[in-house]
Amino acid sequence: MDTRKTARNRWEEAYSRTPERDAEFSTMSGAPVKPLYTPEDVEGDYDEKLGYPGEYPYTRGVYPNMYRGRLWTIRQFAGYGSAEDTNRRFKYLLEHGQHGLSVAFDMPTLMGLDSDSPLSLGEVGTEGVAVDTLEDMERLFDGIPMDEVTTSMTINAPAMVLLAMYVVAAEKQGVPPEALGGTNQNDILKEYIAQKEWIFPPEPSMRVFKDMLVYSTEHMPRWNTVSISGYHIREAGSTAAQELAFTLSDGFAYVEAGIEAGLDVDDFAPRFSFFFNSHIDFFEEICKFRAARRIWAREMKERYGAKDERSLRLRFHTQTAGVSLTAQEPYNNVARTAFEALAAILGGTQSLHTNSLDEALALPTEEAVRIAVRTQQIAALETGVTNTIDPLGGSYFVEALTDELEKQAYDYFRQIEELGGVIPAIEAGFQMREIAEASARYNREVEEGRRHIVNVNVYEPQEESDVETHRVDSEIAREQVRRLRDLKTRRDNDLVQQRLEELKEAAAGEDNTMYQILDAVRAYATVQEICDALKEVYGAYRETPVI
Repeated sequence: MDTRKTARNRWEEAYSRTPERDAEFSTMSGAPVKPLYTPEDVEGDYDEKLGYPGEYPYTRGVYPNMYRGRLWTIRQFAGYGSAEDTNRRFKYLLEHGQHGLSVAFDMPTLMGLDSDSPLSLGEVGTEGVAVDTLEDMERLFDGIPMDEVTTSMTINAPAMVLLAMYVVAAEKQGVPPEALGGTNQNDILKEYIAQKEWIFPPEPSMRVFKDMLVYSTEHMPRWNTVSISGYHIREAGSTAAQELAFTLSDGFAYVEAGIEAGLDVDDFAPRFSFFFNSHIDFFEEICKFRAARRIWAREMKERYGAKDERSLRLRFHTQTAGVSLTAQEPYNNVARTAFEALAAILGGTQSLHTNSLDEALALPTEEAVRIAVRTQQIAALETGVTNTIDPLGGSYFVEALTDELEKQAYDYFRQIEELGGVIPAIEAGFQMREIAEASARYNREVEEGRRHIVNVNVYEPQEESDVETHRVDSEIAREQVRRLRDLKTRRDNDLVQQRLEELKEAAAGEDNTMYQILDAVRAYATVQEICDALKEVYGAYRETPVI
């Protein structure tokens, strides 16, 4: 007699007699969530689907000992005003236990514009630090030994210029590129899909990416050339499954670019990293991270022939979801961020940024940043979640949901391949249309009360919260422009023009442009001057609207 089935029948009968809450029992991706999961919901062999931490397919973690050996890197995103302002914030964060630095650049820098451009008016230093020239990068890291910290730079379209500035600033400290550790985000494909901060069309952008990849592979063994980013895809309104699929498909495109550039996959893939969003749907986020590791390992091994196990390991940074934060009752964001951070930890992240409670209102204050750092430290040292590896592994629900997200991701891979690959899919507006539809669907669910957001559409606040916010002095922008104009009169402008002409020649030919960009940076050419020189060769990009 099958007593397990009898017991299940008894439970099903009892459950059917008990009314359910009026709620949406599905993940944010729309996957239905059953009331109970059992062994019957889990498919496949343990060794094939899960295995052991540090071993293929890495579902349970990329290292054998995970947090029993080393905790994740606490890495807070920081940048505002002038280089000196951000330098002080960096030193504050390092003094309070942060392990690595993460640079936020202002909008003009992200768009390849200088602070004195008319298009930069009102944006200089307001959402990140203004970096126009090597001189700014030198000030940004003044007094910080660049061979002793790892630095993540959230920069994409002009990533080649900022990497060159970082390398030359380190040279001036006596630190060679081989000693530098860190990451360029440098995920230009994600820009066309979600964040919309591009300069050149997709194909020339991939040429620049290849040049950076080759240079870093040859000269910067500790540097991650690209952080393949799902974060902004999710912030644009995607589901977890779309974030997973579109991020990994971008990653495959970068692998193919490296192979096309003549590199062996195992020479560069170990230095690829990922950047994911940790949203508020707790279990779905954990399963997304586990599915990502398994998919990446399988595809790298079976599709691209990677043999080095480091190429198979999907290492990732996580940031809690900015889009989940509310301006209403902002102190509730501490709780949201804590749950999202816990999901990232249980999902096996290698580094983590926790958003500050006031980020729905303004740049974070030092007090808010300190609370965000302490949230990670409490999770690491007080909760006990780091005592064992992948503590949710084997949960019937977790394993079934991991399989479901993997299945949805492969369905998207198939659709992208049918369109001819990632770039043709982008040009056809496929990813953007899918995200727009998912975002609209979620907003309808919130408006109709089928998805609850505390203090937005349920338990609405009775009064406005009074939270002190960070302010950027408008004088900072004027001073930044003054310094830039002063530099332009002091430098050797004939040398700058010579270096820019050499760069254009390299871009029009087949030479690796990174070397000419480094020379232009050493001559104190600006971000915009270098980007404009490349734009003369590559042209500018205008998106076809998605309706």
